[in-house]
Amino acid sequence: MSGARSALVLGATGQQGGAVARALNTKGWVVKALVRDPQGDKAKALTAQGIELRRGDLADPRSIQTAMSDVDAVFSIQPSSGQGSVYGVSDEQEVLWGKTVADLAKASGVGHLVYSSVGAAGKGITGMGHFDSKTEIEEYIRSLDIRYTIVRPSSFMEMLMLPGMGLDRGEFNFLMRPDQAMQVIAVDDIGKVVAAILDVPAAYAGRTLEIAGDEITGLDLQDVLSRVAERPVTYHRFPDRLLAENRFLGRLVELVDDGRCAGSADMKVLRQEFGDLMTLDTWLEGPGRPLLQNALQAAAVAAVALR
Repeated sequence: MSGARSALVLGATGQQGGAVARALNTKGWVVKALVRDPQGDKAKALTAQGIELRRGDLADPRSIQTAMSDVDAVFSIQPSSGQGSVYGVSDEQEVLWGKTVADLAKASGVGHLVYSSVGAAGKGITGMGHFDSKTEIEEYIRSLDIRYTIVRPSSFMEMLMLPGMGLDRGEFNFLMRPDQAMQVIAVDDIGKVVAAILDVPAAYAGRTLEIAGDEITGLDLQDVLSRVAERPVTYHRFPDRLLAENRFLGRLVELVDDGRCAGSADMKVLRQEFGDLMTLDTWLEGPGRPLLQNALQAAAVAAVALR
């Protein structure tokens, strides 16, 4: 392994970073995962995969710089206010951390920086801090003398299986109108794309890539979910009353309607460059099936918990 390339992966205990770490590990890279708590269960799971842990905290730049020593590449992602109360992060913190990671990558002589942004970034001010923060980080990275690639994933297929969408009641509620298309991607495919970029970094230097694996309408969702769940599922857009009461959801719907959150990836070109990417059908039949089953049983699980 002495001649293998090495990468520091931020967020490796999360969805995107974990997918990137696994994909690089499979390709023979020496993967170093930045973790706050090496004794945590998720960190130990990374160790079991042969991934090296490097302790660090985004609020401690010196620890990040130490973690970056002797790596060829860095995958950068930061927690954001869009993740709700899970991390308790402000938009200002996300921007600071994103810029700091880029600065440290430059100062450390890292060969290639891949930054994971969001599909709505770079398309004008959205009024949603966790989108606009990524636009600011993108612009900062482009101003630096460093080799970089920016990926803008579309909405995650995993997000479709969050509890509360109505699957346990034979419904599915989401952001688009029944006849309106929206792009989605499986998190594992984000890892696949990033690993492919880092395999041939010169080919992707200075590029910003919108990435998605499928484009679906609400009615497509209805058909696919009914077939895979083997029960009727009816699709509805979130009701107007909810969108009026919940400004976060209401603004997301507005951004889907104006196209910025609907996705604009060229999936034909992506498949030419990166090979097969999972469609929603493929994902639901494979890695997404346990999530689908959990969503279908959400009400039953809640009822058992209350007994």
